[in-house]
Amino acid sequence: MFKILTLDNISPLGLARLPKDQFQVSSDMKEPDGILLRSFKMHDMEIPKSLKAVGRAGAGVNNIPVEKLTRMGIPVFNAPGANANAVKELVLAGMLLACRHIPASWEFARGLSGSDPEISKAVEAGKKNFAGFELPGRTLAVIGLGAIGRSVANMGIALGMKVIGFDPGLTVEGAWQLSADVKKANSVEEALRAADFVTFHVPFMESTKNLINAERLKFMKDGVIILNFAREGIVDDAAVSAAIKAGKVYGYVCDFPSNLLKNHERVITLPHLGASTAEAEDNCAIMVAEQAKDFLQNGNIRNAVNYPDVVAARETAHRLVVANANVPNMLGLISETLGHAKLNIHDMINRSRGDYAYTVVDLDSPVPEGVRQKIAGINGVLMARII
Repeated sequence: MFKILTLDNISPLGLARLPKDQFQVSSDMKEPDGILLRSFKMHDMEIPKSLKAVGRAGAGVNNIPVEKLTRMGIPVFNAPGANANAVKELVLAGMLLACRHIPASWEFARGLSGSDPEISKAVEAGKKNFAGFELPGRTLAVIGLGAIGRSVANMGIALGMKVIGFDPGLTVEGAWQLSADVKKANSVEEALRAADFVTFHVPFMESTKNLINAERLKFMKDGVIILNFAREGIVDDAAVSAAIKAGKVYGYVCDFPSNLLKNHERVITLPHLGASTAEAEDNCAIMVAEQAKDFLQNGNIRNAVNYPDVVAARETAHRLVVANANVPNMLGLISETLGHAKLNIHDMINRSRGDYAYTVVDLDSPVPEGVRQKIAGINGVLMARII
């Protein structure tokens, strides 16, 4: 029986993927094998020694101490793409809200008074103040071409827009999912220079901090509309605010309100609604629950942010999984230890990701606990588990 601690409300559709005869799920759980969460901040939390996996029912993992967990041999799963449609739809809404002045015109209409003929006269006189422009033919720059960015880029093409995308980490598989009409930029600067609209779909890290700043705003088109439904800190809000006042930026739509932005005339701030749909929450929970279940039961890793994907069908009843530093001769030391114990390796798969690696070993006979402990004691091994 595996124990699962939930740190936030997780969709019942996701929890239903954890069979009750195999998983005990509670928001008050000691010595959990797995943790499922959404926005709970784990950084100040004491990590239980029993913990084997963490699942974030969403895409971003800023609220999780990923590096610390990685050093403990604990994979951190997320749900890339599960909320892609929800975010894509909000990006479209954001573009329309900004280019058609919908919030300001709504406020104007709500403030009308007098008789209906008087209101009609005021409407005809006032509507010229809210004239906007259409999307077809405009250029949309998409920074970050993961599942969400690709969905947004393809949407732009379908709307008749020109789309230019930038992502230095774009995979071959990801590229196949992009419309052939999406132009690939060689740099962030190339994409930004071309943009009438620019939208960001990247995680927040040191390399993505203030991707839009005062310096880059200088060479962007006059009248650009900026959208940030990714993470706070990717756009320098103060620089954008100043650029709006100077007439450089036409509008800014973001999911992260602040005192600087919330009352700005040409800024539309939303209360972090990007993935806030029932469908997205269900999809994220289902995806991350399935991944955590497969890891705990079979040792398979799929969509971890800190370890490579390793998915292997069970060909024997006996499996050993090892997380380790990506250093030379690690496989040799593991194989040697198993050989000394006269354990025959039926199959072995090893994958690396940066400084870390993960190994799945299927064996023809059970692995004694003493052998597991010897492997766990090898310098550089972070976790060794018998399944």
